[in-house]
Amino acid sequence: MNSADRALYLLKTRGALTAQALAAELGLTSMGARKQLQALEEKGLAETETQAQGVGRPVQLWRLSERGHGRFPDRHSDLTLQLLEQVRAVFGEAGLERLIQRREEQSEADYRQAMSGAEGLPQRLDALARIRSQEGYMAELQPDGAGWLLLENHCPICAAARQCQGLCRSELALFERVLGPAAAVERVEHALADGGRRCVYRIVPLPD
Repeated sequence: MNSADRALYLLKTRGALTAQALAAELGLTSMGARKQLQALEEKGLAETETQAQGVGRPVQLWRLSERGHGRFPDRHSDLTLQLLEQVRAVFGEAGLERLIQRREEQSEADYRQAMSGAEGLPQRLDALARIRSQEGYMAELQPDGAGWLLLENHCPICAAARQCQGLCRSELALFERVLGPAAAVERVEHALADGGRRCVYRIVPLPD
């Protein structure tokens, strides 16, 4: 992976960064990192914002543009969007909900098979993060107090989810079921509601 691709990846997975922070991640000088960022900006892949930092000068942050987000894989083509619209037109909202339900049932079966042998909530969460990464969600697991955060840095079904938001609701319900009664699952960031950045789920263990 060259420096430009690594810079894109870091902006995707870490969010907005200063040139200095990106330089530290890439092992470059601040000037070298700034040149990488400016090259991405010239290609329309990155953009800047200025953010106040209390007392003192505001800092310049770099983030992916919409085009930059588009450089990451999207599993749903125009054909998929057309099919969703046709299902809604022919079978109505009830038919579309049935389609979402069927997808959820199949995903649940696949996830349970992939998570078989994972004993305890931490192991099940590790397996879930691995499954989601394999599906293109760029998922990672982080400790969060008594629980964990499941971060999904990319949404490969984003285009379809914008057209059919029941897909997002379905995924939250899916997590609740495959993790079982030992955990409470809450979505605390939502890509569609938060400007396309990412989805984040907080998972807290429940007493027996």
